[in-house]
Amino acid sequence: MENVINIAKAGNLGKKIRSDCQVEIELCHEGGIQIQLSSKVSVMFGKGIKELVLDVLGFYDIHNAVVKVEDKGALPIVIAARMEAAIRRILSTDKEYLIDTIDENKSVTSKNKMRFSRLYLPGNSPSMMLNAGIHNPNGIILDLEDAVAPTKKYEARFMVRNALRGINFYGAERMVRINQIPLGLEDLDFVVPHNVNLILVPKCESANQIHQLNNSINKIKAKRNIEYPIWLMPIVESALGVIKAFEIASAADNIVAMAIGLEDYTADIGTLRTSEANESFYARSVIVNACRAAGIQPIDSVFSDVSDMDALAANVKKSKALGFDGMGCIHPRQIEVIHNNFAPEQKEIIKAQKIYLAFKDAKAKGLGVVSLGTKMIDAPVVKRAENTLKVAINMGIISKEWEKEFEV
Repeated sequence: MENVINIAKAGNLGKKIRSDCQVEIELCHEGGIQIQLSSKVSVMFGKGIKELVLDVLGFYDIHNAVVKVEDKGALPIVIAARMEAAIRRILSTDKEYLIDTIDENKSVTSKNKMRFSRLYLPGNSPSMMLNAGIHNPNGIILDLEDAVAPTKKYEARFMVRNALRGINFYGAERMVRINQIPLGLEDLDFVVPHNVNLILVPKCESANQIHQLNNSINKIKAKRNIEYPIWLMPIVESALGVIKAFEIASAADNIVAMAIGLEDYTADIGTLRTSEANESFYARSVIVNACRAAGIQPIDSVFSDVSDMDALAANVKKSKALGFDGMGCIHPRQIEVIHNNFAPEQKEIIKAQKIYLAFKDAKAKGLGVVSLGTKMIDAPVVKRAENTLKVAINMGIISKEWEKEFEV
């Protein structure tokens, strides 16, 4: 082993690991390329795996190495991410081995897109990413922060980047939760140029953090000639963040929503999170009011009990009653419950239709005052009615004839 220059590993290995691999690379002075592949599907896919390994090595001008691949059904985009992470731990290079971006992942999203649900997925666990879109969450979060162990954060960046380019999320908004600022600034080169729609900013406590983030994003966009919008969703997770909620919510034009993270918030104020949620009522109310004042969407925290759907439904109804527009989820089975309970109820829709039609009639008659029965209707009420109808249309709750009234 005297001719070995360096050794690096990347990936996951274990009995429960699937759709992943572990790659170990030893760079040598001589001996050419030796590939040691262990895979249950090597008969069918072994040749393709070896060709991919050789292609990545060739891209980085590596001609002498021993490569060990222990495969657990990994797709090419996963193998490429693991290979590159291992290589770039050894070599000092900024070269990127980029897979092609699929057409489905070139879409952009609007500032007012419906965000009832956002599904968290660990950024270093490809098995959870591959079919996440079929559960129809409004957004899929590839998490580089709390869901990734500190020793795995570097290689997770490559996995998240390749997922943004090569995994079909079936219309879900492509989101990434970066690490807390300033560490999160190092994540941006793996996120910004690769068709991310929205970046979540964890443990946000000031407008300055948003300004730092946008400065870095804009530099990368200018360097790469990127024109698509990248939205931000700060997450408030501390007492200081709550106190500065409006400052954060109004810090930049590309902020579309602000969320609250109750696990960290309750720990910060020295209490336990309970199902009654009395301990977080003040903070959640502050977040809702700050978001409404800033004209963005308030998003509630995740509900951690993935087995109790009745409790989740009750929690969603409380969240909606407080004024939230959506919440996070940590398991696909929570998505339908969240959607059903955030959706407008029939009585809300009927009232919204009456308000909208009264407004439309008054406008057609050139009237400056809008009334419904004996009640006067002001602009915020009309706007809320329009939003209710747009959501109902998007969810297929009311007739498609209403689509003609709005751009949805």
